[in-house]
Amino acid sequence: MQPSQRPLNFGVDLRLRSKLQFDAVYAGGRRLDDRFFALRVKANGLAHPRVGLAVAVKTAGNAVKRNRLRRLVRESFRLAQGELPAVDIVVAAKFAAAGAPATSLRDSLATLWKRVASTCASS
Repeated sequence: MQPSQRPLNFGVDLRLRSKLQFDAVYAGGRRLDDRFFALRVKANGLAHPRVGLAVAVKTAGNAVKRNRLRRLVRESFRLAQGELPAVDIVVAAKFAAAGAPATSLRDSLATLWKRVASTCASS
């Protein structure tokens, strides 16, 4: 199946789930960031990208704010997964993301996904 033909779902196979998977990305991944998010990206050897979320209490605040950020990141990834190469991505929210409007966060993520696609396409 071509990358652009992938279904736009967000199943278990598209998530980083274990500490070992997160640690591997942190240890050997490339860092991309902007005002709202910091991404760690590492080639995964699979046929599709995977994402993991790191939204801390110190940076995002209470559970409502953290879950809002997680929902925005998951939805943005779900829509962009067809253009992403086969990489593992850990998305960490920065302090500025907690109070930012959703449109700014979506634009930020869209830009970061494009940067991942362009810098990691050969991976």
